[in-house]
Amino acid sequence: MLLQRYLLHATKQITLKKCILQITRQTFCAFRHTYSTIGSVNRKYTDRHEWVVVDKDIGTVGISNYAQESLGDIVFAQLPDSGTEIIAGDECGALESVKAASEIYSPVSGTITEKNGDVENKPSLINTSCFEKGWLFKIKLSKPQELDELMNEDDYEKFLKTDVEKDHK
Repeated sequence: MLLQRYLLHATKQITLKKCILQITRQTFCAFRHTYSTIGSVNRKYTDRHEWVVVDKDIGTVGISNYAQESLGDIVFAQLPDSGTEIIAGDECGALESVKAASEIYSPVSGTITEKNGDVENKPSLINTSCFEKGWLFKIKLSKPQELDELMNEDDYEKFLKTDVEKDHK
């Protein structure tokens, strides 16, 4: 009888801990997602999962969190050189991971002003900090009106949901 009580008590404790961990994990994930978008700059996205943030007439370009998660551990980055002129939608670099290779497309037209040498030396920065330290290049915009054709954060989230639904059909 004493053993049964002990086992019942232990089972309740384990079940309670699992429930608490599950709730905590869900809350943390929701908080993390909210935190990553609160106060975010006016980031614009392409349907190929690149993003751009513009300050005056200089855009900083990178890939989305969804893209870096899909690629997996990034092991190589080839970025465009300064002075290169590109048109929106042009291929301008490449990323390679342990799972796949992917081209980088420019979300806007302009002239490359800087590439992130830290990312070329340590491509895993994209995986650990795709919005802050893992940006790819900076571009002086030649056609700022192209930003109107890109998705904002909410539109991009909706795009991802419909994209996932298409994959499951």
